[in-house]
Amino acid sequence: MSLHSFSPTSQLLHSNAFPAAQFPPPTSVLATNKGILLADFVGLYRKPRRARPRVGASGDRRVHKLSSGKFGTINAVLGLDRVKEAAERSSSRSNSNPEVANLDDIISERGACGVGFIANLDNKASHKVVQDALTALSCMEHRGGCGADNDSGDGSGLMTSIPWDLFNNWAEEQGIGSFDRLHTGVGMVFLPQDDVLMKEAKTVIDNSFKQEGLEVLGWRPVPVDISIVGYYAKRAMPNIQQVFVRVVKEENTDDIERELYICRKLIERASKSETWGNELYFCSLSNQTIVYKGMLRSEVLGKFYLDLQSDIYESPFAIYHRRYSTNTSPRWPLAQPMRLLGHNGEINTIQGNLNWMQSREASLKSPVWRGRENEIRPFGNPKASDSANLDSAAELLQRSGRSAEEALMILVPEAYKNHPTLMIKYPECLNLNLFGSAKVHLSSLSGVISLSMIAACAFVCWLNPSSLYPSSCTCIFFKSIIVVDFYNYYKGQMEAWDGPALLLFSDGKTVGACLDRNGLRPARYWRTIDNVVYVASEVGVLPMDESKVVMKGRLGPGMMISVDLTSGQVFENTEVKKRVALSNPYGKWVNENLRSLKPVNFLSATVMDNEGILRNQQAYGYSSEDVQMIIESMAAQAKEPTFCMGDDIPLAAISQRPHILYDYFKQRFAQVTNPAIDPLREGLVMSLEVNIGKRRNILEVGPDNASQVILSSPVLNEGELESLLKDPHLKPQVLPTFFDIRKGIEGSLEKRLKKLCEAADEAVRNGSQLLVLSDRSDELEPTRPGIPILLAVGAVHQHLIQNGLRMSASIVADTAQCFSTHHFACLIGYGASAVCPYLALETCRQWRLSNKTVNLMRNGKMPTVTIEQAQKNYCKAVQSGLLKILSKMGISLLSSYCGAQIFEIYGLGKEVVDLSFCGSVSSIGGLTLDELARETLSFWVKAFSEDTAKRLENFGFIQFRPGGEYHGNNPEMSKLLHKAVREKSESAFSVYQQHLANRPVNVLRDLLEFKSDRSPIPLGKVEPASSIVQRFCTGGMSLGAISRETHEAISIAMNRLGGKSNSGEGGEDPIRWNPLTDVVDGYSPTLPHLKGLQNGDTATSAIKQVASGRFGVTPTFLANADQLEIKIAQGAKPGEGGQLPGKKVSAYIARLRNSKPGVPLISPPPHHDIYSIEDLAQLIFDLHQVNPKAKVSVKLVAEAGIGTVASGVAKGNADVIQISGHDGGTGASPISSIKHAGGPWELGLTESHQTLIENGLRERVILRVDGGFKSGVDVMMAAIMGADEYGFGSVAMIATGCVMARICHTNNCPVGVASQREELRARFPGVPGDLVNYFLYVAEEVRGILAQLGFEKLDDVIGRTDILRPRDISLVKTQHLDLSYILSSVGMPKWSSTEIRNQDVHSNGPVLDDTILADPEICDAIENEKVVNKSMKIYNVDRAVCGRVAGVVAKKYGDSGFAGQLNITFTGSAGQSFSCFLTPGMNIRLIGEANDYVGKGMAGGELIVTPVEDTGFVPEDATIVGNTCLYGATGGQIFVRGKAGERFAVRNSLAQAVVEGTGDHCCEYMTGGCVVVLGKVGRNVAAGMTGGLAYILDEDDTLIPKVNKEIVKIQRVIAPVGQMQLKSLIEAHVEKTGSSKGSGILKDWDTYLPLFWQLVPPSEEDTPEASPEFETTDASQVTLQSAA
Repeated sequence: MSLHSFSPTSQLLHSNAFPAAQFPPPTSVLATNKGILLADFVGLYRKPRRARPRVGASGDRRVHKLSSGKFGTINAVLGLDRVKEAAERSSSRSNSNPEVANLDDIISERGACGVGFIANLDNKASHKVVQDALTALSCMEHRGGCGADNDSGDGSGLMTSIPWDLFNNWAEEQGIGSFDRLHTGVGMVFLPQDDVLMKEAKTVIDNSFKQEGLEVLGWRPVPVDISIVGYYAKRAMPNIQQVFVRVVKEENTDDIERELYICRKLIERASKSETWGNELYFCSLSNQTIVYKGMLRSEVLGKFYLDLQSDIYESPFAIYHRRYSTNTSPRWPLAQPMRLLGHNGEINTIQGNLNWMQSREASLKSPVWRGRENEIRPFGNPKASDSANLDSAAELLQRSGRSAEEALMILVPEAYKNHPTLMIKYPECLNLNLFGSAKVHLSSLSGVISLSMIAACAFVCWLNPSSLYPSSCTCIFFKSIIVVDFYNYYKGQMEAWDGPALLLFSDGKTVGACLDRNGLRPARYWRTIDNVVYVASEVGVLPMDESKVVMKGRLGPGMMISVDLTSGQVFENTEVKKRVALSNPYGKWVNENLRSLKPVNFLSATVMDNEGILRNQQAYGYSSEDVQMIIESMAAQAKEPTFCMGDDIPLAAISQRPHILYDYFKQRFAQVTNPAIDPLREGLVMSLEVNIGKRRNILEVGPDNASQVILSSPVLNEGELESLLKDPHLKPQVLPTFFDIRKGIEGSLEKRLKKLCEAADEAVRNGSQLLVLSDRSDELEPTRPGIPILLAVGAVHQHLIQNGLRMSASIVADTAQCFSTHHFACLIGYGASAVCPYLALETCRQWRLSNKTVNLMRNGKMPTVTIEQAQKNYCKAVQSGLLKILSKMGISLLSSYCGAQIFEIYGLGKEVVDLSFCGSVSSIGGLTLDELARETLSFWVKAFSEDTAKRLENFGFIQFRPGGEYHGNNPEMSKLLHKAVREKSESAFSVYQQHLANRPVNVLRDLLEFKSDRSPIPLGKVEPASSIVQRFCTGGMSLGAISRETHEAISIAMNRLGGKSNSGEGGEDPIRWNPLTDVVDGYSPTLPHLKGLQNGDTATSAIKQVASGRFGVTPTFLANADQLEIKIAQGAKPGEGGQLPGKKVSAYIARLRNSKPGVPLISPPPHHDIYSIEDLAQLIFDLHQVNPKAKVSVKLVAEAGIGTVASGVAKGNADVIQISGHDGGTGASPISSIKHAGGPWELGLTESHQTLIENGLRERVILRVDGGFKSGVDVMMAAIMGADEYGFGSVAMIATGCVMARICHTNNCPVGVASQREELRARFPGVPGDLVNYFLYVAEEVRGILAQLGFEKLDDVIGRTDILRPRDISLVKTQHLDLSYILSSVGMPKWSSTEIRNQDVHSNGPVLDDTILADPEICDAIENEKVVNKSMKIYNVDRAVCGRVAGVVAKKYGDSGFAGQLNITFTGSAGQSFSCFLTPGMNIRLIGEANDYVGKGMAGGELIVTPVEDTGFVPEDATIVGNTCLYGATGGQIFVRGKAGERFAVRNSLAQAVVEGTGDHCCEYMTGGCVVVLGKVGRNVAAGMTGGLAYILDEDDTLIPKVNKEIVKIQRVIAPVGQMQLKSLIEAHVEKTGSSKGSGILKDWDTYLPLFWQLVPPSEEDTPEASPEFETTDASQVTLQSAA
């Protein structure tokens, strides 16, 4: 077999028995033994004895028995006629009303974890495997979470084979006799605590087994030690017992497992109606495996279950799992492993996955079930966790005859599109004449097909040649028998369960692991000389003799590893997937049945006249803003329009103006529990493809399943829709969507929707596979308004789900009511597969043909585009916007987003939600169907009114305009505020207050008012304003988004008050950190651009922000903070990164951010080191490490489920949680993000406060809230809802001079508040005193309200929702809003708010750095800048080592002032974030290996990672450091002898690095520095790389397709200075690490130099290192200043 180095885990593909260079010749292609076809598969790689392996060297040919897979057993294929009849009877009895998945249930369970497995390849059972698994589990305790008692774990568990010897001993003692291992099933059961209920449950279980013909042999109480269980866990602890049953009627293992599965399903069904139903749970019921798990910390699992301590508990494998649940009241059943899987991650599409699984229940049939499918339904449970549901889906597929590997390939497919190496890994085509001579053909590729592939292909034909090839047994193998065909075949059958996931699986015969398509969970593996394979979330979880380790590696994105315990062989990614893909002729089926929709040209002329277009636009709710700022902008620029500030208009439900239905929906987004994806730089894992047509029975494989139409995008033009309507296979049906109001509005909409659903139902039952819901009409009628298309799509979608018909047809919307990316997302999210936005396209055509546009293009004031290009641009912008919307929820595939309902509803009532949006959260109620009909009609009548203007109305929803929608930040408000603070006039502030009091209802809190049963008290008794203002903070506005003047004035004002300003994302000038002493007449030479200064002022920001871009984050920046804020999300654009236009990146801004002037800066979405709850906990740990005196805050944005997230953050050791509302400001953001994501802070704060109280965590954290604060009333409202501190953003800018011009993103702010242009900054009018005045006025307003209510201090009202009541106010649209949730209470915290705020900074506990800093020699070296050498051991539990030392050095000397040297050598396996935030003078050496985040944020010094001397593996082939190394580094050097994981050097600003191989996304977002890679890299190299240089060795010409060419130029190392830079770095690498790879390169320099590529971004093209035009420079003069 070929050992291509193309494979990311090629190390695995060498032999057990022979070194790679010494393999014996193959004997024969095929061999038979007793009629069973045999084929070869190769094992793992070990160090060669003589020579390093050559590229393409083969291993030995081992014979391996191929299982029959889904061909099943004889029992399964007999009596097919009987089976068919039984299936038909079963389906007629099936439940026709499946329960729709509810978002409330789903968001209450979130989690992430640490996992691993150990497998003995010789299949030798031992107690050591169990012991090692428990040891490894305890070494990952930091990856789990604990409850409020710090003792109740979120869950840990172990899956092993069944310990028969242990159970036989017990059985002998009980007089039962030894168990028949072949026919005995063992159930691990959680039973009700109550003895009576427990007996009832056992009776139901016993009866169910007996009815199935199984003999119950006995019940065994599982021995446990309750004394070590935490308080909360003990309260929820079940009665744990094991049940033993004998299966007499089956002989085959698969049939026995299937029978036990049926029994479990019958028991679950029988117990569902019982009062104790929720207390019964089978951890496992199997003949092969058993699961021991519980709500326990990992280190006590083995002590709790006494069985696990027994020497005779033996197993050849173990899967272990430590859970970190964000919900702090997890239940015992939610611990993992599940029955088949151990899952570390989050399924972001779970609501859609559950709905689709329920939809396909009626169609799922397989002969193996013998007509009993109805008895094993349902296949999902909305109240269970995402992991449990994924496990359930995988288990169904496996029990139906699929292998575990195939099940996971179907459910969690890799990103096979846009994959530059996939066609190398999976050869393109294969021709084979089975009975003639074997012929192997590789089309346009070099390589060797493995003989096992040929054997596997032949095997398929040999089993049943006539069924596949009826004309002849001799077959030509089809064009594409490859993995891609497998994925293409299933893409239309099963929507991917999308989200970050490391999945471990076992059925007792196979054990394996796979990673999701993004690779956002760490997975390392290694193998020892004694034939044991280990996979774990971290290395170092077990003590290991490195000389016995023969292989080390990691799972990359989408990769899989599988161990066959029966044969002792290991199959890496390529081999596993080939075996699965070759089991059926998927390529033939796809080629013959899957049809692609061919692109159709756009129309070249308008269809309607201008009057007709205007009438349609008016009828369907378009405004002039929509047309000009959205549609026309997208048609001209092919991208979504950018805007600024925030969304300060009322929610649609409380607005006085009509809104279209989409405005009631807010997009959900990822935060903390799961990561957003990066659609800009990592779009290669994303796809907008969608399949149209019937989705058939996924349990049976055949060509008909592929009979669908594939769309490359869900955005259709008129011609493409016409093509679909002509497809005879689809039998399309067009359903008009108008309702009739001739008999009145009441009931008219509901009546028509029901008829529409009935029509859809009938069409599908008559064979239609495509329903087109259309509001297109030749002539609009006044009495037949169009149903809101979103309402219609949702209603039909839900109706078909509930009637078991949804899988039979696709829904397409042909609509005028769709023009924004948000509209498309809503339609797709609620069930539409595609949309034809005919009126938006018509508007594009009208715009292009208008005289105004023609003149602008003719005069060169607008780029010239054709009419077709304008429409293409619009569609491209929509598609990019859709990718962004998917990505912020962490979803990669549109096919998974379809029907996933990733939205929250604000302002629609229960009847609307139940009809069309069932399962979505609508927490405040709202409009009825009749009220919605009236709102729809209010647009419709404009199209027929004589009074209507002959042009579109401007509603003022985006920009303020007189007479338009009310904006909270309006010109009158800002003028009144300026007058009050500049004149320091209390009467003027009273006018400002009155303005706010008289405004229309603008936010939810405007619907509430204060009440009190206390008498007012004198103002003098209320706490002083000076105390209240200390609770005030300003928003995280970056220096760059706003001007230096604004940023510093705000900081000075807050420091005068004792409040806190926030640096935002962008760093801070160290000159601001010292008090001013040189002020004369309000001016200081230190800050000459400011006025109104005082001696003693400091311009430092008390809160220093750490965001995804890490701009300006250095050790000194961190060490000088009072608080450190981790920005997970921003109110104006949650789930997205920031953006700073290039014209705002001045030389000063570039210096602070370590970037290039004039080059735009884009922050990635928050996913590099905060992509899961355990990784956020790690970053919190890192920040506490570098600055143990600073509180760490985490900034979240309000959405449903935020309480669960907040609980996880509190458990992650955060000191402060900030809840931002959707109405926060921003310097630049897409309009759709500003308008359509995030929720009101009133709901987010209430949920967070109450959930934290319920979980006993409220005292751990300060709750801070911000979003649209303007007055003391806002502060009081927030306090009563539970907040301790209060943030002010936009209003603080207004107080310092902002005039709300809303052009921040253009760099043209007229008053210099948000501009970097010198001449505009000179106009800045503000002084710190203005903001001081404002906050003192607000504090006095708070005092006044407190006095009026009879309270002396804020402490007395925080959390007291009983002093709020609904205002008696009449809203225009509805009286059905329900604010009871905000007014509810679950109790009060045990501590006062002041006690919570004054508690000490949370500690990391004892850490290795404390030991280092306690060493007198180290202390002396730091204090007196001396040189010291130290050595010590390190373990994976030692995290963020050297971070605290770095913080001490940085605090004393800054980022570059330390002249001493701390030379420290560590030996062992380093924990996460090793050597984070290093400063110059710190020289750290690690002999061993490290986990994720090595060198995070390092600013200087030297870091060397090298394996131990005597290794059993080849260092350059081994993964030795983890993912996301050098993240945000601003200096220093790192040398790694070995490979790194994904995202190496992401956001590197100035560090130099040499590494011997990396995973995907190397050098992503780099802005400076130099990276040398002496080996293979993964995909997407240099995405977003705007500065710095990379040199990559390409020995086999595979690099070019892996490079993201959007920015960088790829060239050979042609500049002499560049050659010297490269050589000097390799020389340093060899000198410091002893690298044999580097040494070989230097010895043969002239041969290797031409094999290097240099990646050069535009900002580096003219540097001496990149440009050959510079003269030769002496090597000693080569520096990296050019990359600074």
